Amino acid sequence: MFGYIWTYLYTSVLRYWLKWFIRQATGKCELQRICSGYKAGATRTTKAEYSLRSSKNRVLRGALETNKDHLEHCVDQITKVKNVKPQKDPLFKESLHTCLLQITGNSSLYISVEDLRKEVFNPENQEHEAMLLKLWDLLMPAVKLDARITKQWGDIGFQGDDPKTDFRGMGMLGLINLVFFSENYTEEARQVLSHANHPKLGYSYAIVGINLTEMAYSLLKSGALKPHFYNTVPDTPELRHFHQLYCYLAYEFDKFWVAEEPESIMLFNQYREKFHTIVKTQLQDPDVSLTMTVCSNN
Repeated sequence: MFGYIWTYLYTSVLRYWLKWFIRQATGKCELQRICSGYKAGATRTTKAEYSLRSSKNRVLRGALETNKDHLEHCVDQITKVKNVKPQKDPLFKESLHTCLLQITGNSSLYISVEDLRKEVFNPENQEHEAMLLKLWDLLMPAVKLDARITKQWGDIGFQGDDPKTDFRGMGMLGLINLVFFSENYTEEARQVLSHANHPKLGYSYAIVGINLTEMAYSLLKSGALKPHFYNTVPDTPELRHFHQLYCYLAYEFDKFWVAEEPESIMLFNQYREKFHTIVKTQLQDPDVSLTMTVCSNN
């Protein structure tokens, strides 16, 4: 109860007067202090986002919803509202613009990812079919499919004779992630597939891959990925950056699974949650950067 009361008093009363006092003492508004006091990355952008969201000024709050094409005008408005003199603080506008690119870009990225998740795999769509067949060719270049609907799909970890049913949860997002990993990290993807087909430690490669897409999606939706993107993408995060994050999860989960040596695939959910917790803990580090570290001796 005390914590709730303190939070309410701080956000509604004390924070305003504290900001006012510090501005009188330093001659700089909170956003100026953030932009000049921190290097580019998650700490600076996260603090800027909190400052804007907590502001009572509609111009500052509205900046979080601004279209990328209008960010420059938005920065000019904030500079005017906060009475920042560019000649005295020449780097302020550039730093704030970068923060807003990252903040609004993260929101746009979620919309793009959500659209792909909602897009249902359609066997009548030639592009969808071509992508599915491309996945097979990337992972199994020496083996030809006997038919479009065949038990061979089980060799790369699909559950049934027709993979379309396995994409229901994550839609085209799941397939695109699988193909992106296989296309951009072909050797690593095939190595992971070989582990997945291990007689004792094996797991369903494609099904687990789609499960990891759900993990990446949930982390994005919750905002947990913000520090990672703010540290690794200097401006606007795009779909390819989300796909790269997926590759990290796919590669690292395989290493985690092999190292843990589960007794049975029936324990998958337990180990999946353990891995999920590890990733979420990493994302709490303000300097986090979840990038693939590929060993040359895979």
